[in-house]
Amino acid sequence: MEENTIDSCKVLLIGGSAGSLEVLIRVLPGLHKFTFSVVIVLHRKSTDDNLLEELLSLKTSLPVKEIEDKTPLEKGSIYIAPADYHLLLEKDGLFGLDVSDKVNYSRPSIDVVFQSAADAYGKGVVAILLSGANADGTEGLKAIMAAGGRVVVQDPATAEMPYMPQYAISQLIPDLVFGPEEITDFINKLN
Repeated sequence: MEENTIDSCKVLLIGGSAGSLEVLIRVLPGLHKFTFSVVIVLHRKSTDDNLLEELLSLKTSLPVKEIEDKTPLEKGSIYIAPADYHLLLEKDGLFGLDVSDKVNYSRPSIDVVFQSAADAYGKGVVAILLSGANADGTEGLKAIMAAGGRVVVQDPATAEMPYMPQYAISQLIPDLVFGPEEITDFINKLN
């Protein structure tokens, strides 16, 4: 039986809302080339254009791409969930976009992405939940844990908006609780 170790990561999910962009801007410059896909899901206004992709591209030498429907996941790339779509990770290695009702007042919803990744990749999923002001992400973290994946929650003491990580910690026991610098080190060690 294969153990659930950090070297079994197939996809790394990073979800957040208010205050999480600042964390990403601190984390991305320290990342080294990796052997898995990174998917970033941030609560965004439905009118957002590609400014987020451009901003994050300036913070890393790694390829950053906004997802389109049926985009294939490629190792070593950073993907950004587009505004006003739910993002689904599919078992065939593709992304799907969905315009169904908002979940936790959000589209994209972190829960939707995390739950679909748990279904598609099981224990190959590692998820990090960052700063935010609502409960989105917690149910998705539970699904990832149930599938054998690993979950990391930002230390609420380091979060600009601590509600999201604090709520997750109140509902489950994450594998790890980290500040931004520890998150960078953790991601680099997933290789």
